[in-house]
Amino acid sequence: MFRFFPYFGAKRQHAAHYAAPRHSLIVEPFAGSAGYATLYHQHRVLLLDVDPSVCETWRYLIRVDPEELLSLPDVPIDGSVDDIICTQEQRALIGWWLQHGRTTPARKPSSWMRSGKRPLSYWGQGVREKLARQVPHIRHWEIREASYDDAPHVEATWFIDPPYKVAGTHYVHGSTGIDYDKLADWCLSRHGQVMVCENDGSDWLPFRSFRSVRATPGRGRSGRSSEAIWTNGLEDHL
Repeated sequence: MFRFFPYFGAKRQHAAHYAAPRHSLIVEPFAGSAGYATLYHQHRVLLLDVDPSVCETWRYLIRVDPEELLSLPDVPIDGSVDDIICTQEQRALIGWWLQHGRTTPARKPSSWMRSGKRPLSYWGQGVREKLARQVPHIRHWEIREASYDDAPHVEATWFIDPPYKVAGTHYVHGSTGIDYDKLADWCLSRHGQVMVCENDGSDWLPFRSFRSVRATPGRGRSGRSSEAIWTNGLEDHL
């Protein structure tokens, strides 16, 4: 499965458990690393996010030449991205791959990366080669630096994965800045196939329990997370 950069709360490993898209257009209005869309990358994809680092990373990936990716430098294992010569968008991409489970690109390699135990999971030749193979498949994607409510009112498969109301305070643009009653009305007004993600126990939509997943490690987090889902059709329940 494609993976373009690690991101906290990404749905990449769980995307296959959600209903497959029933429309040619997929819209992810809280894009992050677009874990759902990457599973169905051949579809038309529209991503929206208000985080500039996320958007500049996607803009770069959508247009970059594979040979340029292969030429990007390593980061010194005891150094930082400040030690390499590259553009801001390249630095953001590399930063995501230095540490996992983050909401901003890292500057320095994590202890896991420094250990060398999982070389294909962190920035290096293996990741560069993987990205170089993948980017030609997303030339038709579009990224917009915009809020969810700036999304076009179109019929599509809507995969809506906002910062969770309780657990999403640590994002750069987190849950404290979201009016969830307004978001609920917006989700209900979408045309097409709609899936909305949350933690179990949330009530701003009539969510149902979905599945238990391994929690993103770090910052005191461990164990499992109980995920919930709301869809606009019984046919989408799994």
